[in-house]
Amino acid sequence: MVTQGNHEVETIPIIFPHPFKAYNARWPMPYLQSASTSNLYYSFEIAGSHVIMLGSYTDFDSDSDQFKWLAADLAGIDRVKTPWVFALVHAPWYNTNLAHRGEGESMRKALEELLYKARVDVVFAGHVHAYERFTRIYDNKAESCGPMYVTIGDGGNREGLALAFENPASPLSLFREASFGHGRLNVVNETHAHWSWHRNNDLDSVEADHLWFQSLSTTTNCCHQNSQSPSSSTTHNDEL
Repeated sequence: MVTQGNHEVETIPIIFPHPFKAYNARWPMPYLQSASTSNLYYSFEIAGSHVIMLGSYTDFDSDSDQFKWLAADLAGIDRVKTPWVFALVHAPWYNTNLAHRGEGESMRKALEELLYKARVDVVFAGHVHAYERFTRIYDNKAESCGPMYVTIGDGGNREGLALAFENPASPLSLFREASFGHGRLNVVNETHAHWSWHRNNDLDSVEADHLWFQSLSTTTNCCHQNSQSPSSSTTHNDEL
């Protein structure tokens, strides 16, 4: 199950004016099943999780089809059936790497509130060729009822790694490293999941970064809290 990145846009003025022609032909996703009108954004359910695939390179403002679809999709989630909600984008909304700074900002401003009010558990991103894990955030502040943000764009690319991070590090960024690697998400049950990140060049299987975290749908102060206002409590711990 995939979502598009910047390399899939593939437009050339006059010759190829319509984007995503090859992507849509080669990677047809089951978007109709989630009432989406576009192959560029859709959702599906698996293993007690509702997974939302968003399009960083198609319209996402409040008048767009994607925005309206997302609002409806989030409103229809049954957190008893799927206590976990994960979202995926290409361009990260939070990023302390010097590569691609600010490229996800307009999308964040448009859609972040929707994800926060729906108590989305984690937002995964790519694009930046490095690994970075943030605490739970809403509107550039630590927020215990906001999503955890993870950039996992380090799977490998001929362009190489994005080696430079801003210094000093933001207190919102809990772990960051410019190494090729991969992540593993293990949804254990309706309340807890385990995330781990592994370097590809380690000789042995090592969890270079990992944490246990709890579903926001089963976190008392989040599932019963008025979702119109941020929680007063924040956390930076390695267990969320």
